[in-house]
Amino acid sequence: MSGEPLGLNDRAWEMADRMAAHAAALRILARPLPGGARVIDAGIATPGGHAAGLALAEICMGGLGHVDYTPLAIGGDAWPGVRVWTDHPAVSCMASQYAGWAIQVDKYFAMGSGPLRAHARVERELFAKLGYAETAPRGVLVLETRNPPTEAVAAWVAAKAGLVPAHLTFVVAPTASLAGGVQITARILETGLHKMDTLGFDLKKIVSGIGTAPLPPVAKNDLRAIGRTNDCILYGGQAHYTVNADDVELAELVPRIPASASKDYGTPFYDIFKRYDGDFYKIDPLLFSPAEVWLTSVQSGKTYHAGHINPEVLRASLVES
Repeated sequence: MSGEPLGLNDRAWEMADRMAAHAAALRILARPLPGGARVIDAGIATPGGHAAGLALAEICMGGLGHVDYTPLAIGGDAWPGVRVWTDHPAVSCMASQYAGWAIQVDKYFAMGSGPLRAHARVERELFAKLGYAETAPRGVLVLETRNPPTEAVAAWVAAKAGLVPAHLTFVVAPTASLAGGVQITARILETGLHKMDTLGFDLKKIVSGIGTAPLPPVAKNDLRAIGRTNDCILYGGQAHYTVNADDVELAELVPRIPASASKDYGTPFYDIFKRYDGDFYKIDPLLFSPAEVWLTSVQSGKTYHAGHINPEVLRASLVES
């Protein structure tokens, strides 16, 4: 992967402009804050929908990820699913899509994803490993939240990013919304990359990725939605990566990637969350990964596989809970 800037924020800004121009058709709302920052609401005070979800997911990936819908057959069940592919996995998934920026202003809190992260680079250790940076005249940040950002939040983010608020766009949707469910499930490739990074693998060796995951039905509240969206990846997600690494390295790596390698694997995520008294940080961080993974070496042409989809847990989460 080259460190040459790929214009993530420019791409995402153009996509946000298209969302705003077609707000009625997408069932979204676009409005300015007093200081000029733009907020695009894709599911808080407006229904949003599947079309808004696709746009939101692709904005998260800085326009370098491609997302569409596909039917999936899992254990005799038929699910609507998302399919995601990218030829810039480390940049689109980890420098943009990964929700790694904690936005905390007074009592407001949300995790920020999207291409503004590659400009602000507050996650210094991660961006040093990725070897990627861009300087953008304007930026886009995605927030998974039920509380739209305030003027104070926009001012805080602008200061951190070295931009004026009028050069910021926030795209927001809660977890328990159609668009929110799409953008989170579309992290199927990103979760695998994050797991490989946690295991110490150099993400710059990953050439391309393509993956699928079932799309969760909208849950009755955000906590249940967190459970369902995670389960779609942990128990139904399948990810294929093309990697510039040798056979020995891939054979050793692949069994450690899938969610089933975690001690917390095996029950719906909502139940795991309750088991740890709602403390997200007590959950084994190695749980968050696709259910099934394939790694193909461009050096040898051999493919290494590990993990499996789990229809029973998926059904318990998406239908029975």
